[in-house]
Amino acid sequence: MNQHVQSVMDSEDRSSVLPFVLREFAAADMQAYMPQLIHLLTNCVGHGASVGFMADLTPEKAAAFWQKIQSSVAAGERRLFAALDAQHMLAGAVQLITDMPDNQPHRAEIAKLLVFSHQRRKGIARALMLHAQQEARKAGKSLLVLDTETGSPAALLYRSLGWQVGGHIPGYARLPSGPLAGTSIFYMVL
Repeated sequence: MNQHVQSVMDSEDRSSVLPFVLREFAAADMQAYMPQLIHLLTNCVGHGASVGFMADLTPEKAAAFWQKIQSSVAAGERRLFAALDAQHMLAGAVQLITDMPDNQPHRAEIAKLLVFSHQRRKGIARALMLHAQQEARKAGKSLLVLDTETGSPAALLYRSLGWQVGGHIPGYARLPSGPLAGTSIFYMVL
């Protein structure tokens, strides 16, 4: 695993503090964690996360998704940051897409912030986002963008982290259960 490790503690409720470690996964790390990555995606979609998949997401389709991400990580087009619990089990992940067109080398995108349903409300998503933002700065990026379901808990998290809304698009994508939902485009100047 990548040598960069950061400890994360739940800052909201110190009485139930659980340690988490943030790590950047190389392609080989992803292979070792592939069953957990597949379970993470199916768990999040199964709990209604609007991340590009419908409720009938199969483990095979989730595996194909992660294999594409693994190839992209290996090619240096994106970075994958993971939160691991005290037993080194995956708790969440987020992607930083750095492969941009020639006229946008200053920009990166945040994608697929995922946290297991049983690990939510522990500060993991916030820690992953802060880490991705910090790594983007270190990589010389000055602008980050992302999109998320309008009015979702994720949208509230992004606002609390200082992200700005660039606009809303109604009926942008289907929720895993089927109905259309709007999306909000967020940006952050680093």
